[in-house]
Amino acid sequence: MSQLSHINDEGKANMVDVGHKPQQVRTAKASGFIALQPETIRLIKESLIKKGDVITIAEIAGIQAAKETSRLIPLCHPLQLTKVEVKAEVQENGVLVKSMTKCIGQTGVEMEALTAVNVALLTIYDMCKAVDKNMVMGDVKLDFKEKI
Repeated sequence: MSQLSHINDEGKANMVDVGHKPQQVRTAKASGFIALQPETIRLIKESLIKKGDVITIAEIAGIQAAKETSRLIPLCHPLQLTKVEVKAEVQENGVLVKSMTKCIGQTGVEMEALTAVNVALLTIYDMCKAVDKNMVMGDVKLDFKEKI
């Protein structure tokens, strides 16, 4: 098994030095799901949630979150993101959120993609909590990563 990269020889937290790595185009995709009651889905589709347009606000929240990832996760490098996409799709039993993050840099953008999905899901939860007490967020995962 490989050694954990964010732990130094003394077992203390350590931000990895990526200064020696080449600049590369890096892309990551993530997804997650929030299960909702049928009535909640109807309210979202008909724009009747009192806090506003759930889907648009969740997508914007996800984009904002990706840009703030290094401020939220202590050992995460601040990145110059070149692209962030967040799409929330209403489905029969909930909302599927997908993200894509991209940068030209020395380290990957997986955490930004995952953070975007998580915050978009949390935003949906926050906006719908008054009408749905049974929401469940889950299946958050990294779907793809690449460096060129």
